[in-house]
Amino acid sequence: MMKLSTRSRYGLRAMYELALCYGEGPLPLNIIADKQMMSLAYLEQLMAKLRNAGLAQSSRGALGGYELAKPPEKITVGDIVRVLEGSLDPVHCLSVDSSYGDCRRLESCVVRMVWKRLGDCVNRVLDSITLKDLCDGTLDFTENACGFHSFDPHDPQESVEISE
Repeated sequence: MMKLSTRSRYGLRAMYELALCYGEGPLPLNIIADKQMMSLAYLEQLMAKLRNAGLAQSSRGALGGYELAKPPEKITVGDIVRVLEGSLDPVHCLSVDSSYGDCRRLESCVVRMVWKRLGDCVNRVLDSITLKDLCDGTLDFTENACGFHSFDPHDPQESVEISE
């Protein structure tokens, strides 16, 4: 089973809280931690990463805290998850920064295309959902969000040449 770490789950929940208060000024992290029932120390680490990536901004002082660096409709779930998790490729050989570049089967691996399509679908879904969508509650569990289409192996535009 493909699982995301607590970094992504907590980070997304924190950014959701900031999106709910967008335009109202900074929100102290202890309020987010209390509302979302998470460790303040852990939340501080996550928010530092999100701030460094330009998704959140912070201010100090009595009225300080965090707020979104962009409008909620400009920040996707994919943006947040990739900052906190890194690559979302399901296997290492798909990552650009992978050490699998010298794999002899890299270009001819039949199952690599399966993992590539899975990774593309995961990225497409996460990039199609914004913080605004979460705040508006407009997501539909019955919708096929992956944009699945049937694969026709006889279509030259969809076929992949595999050499042994």
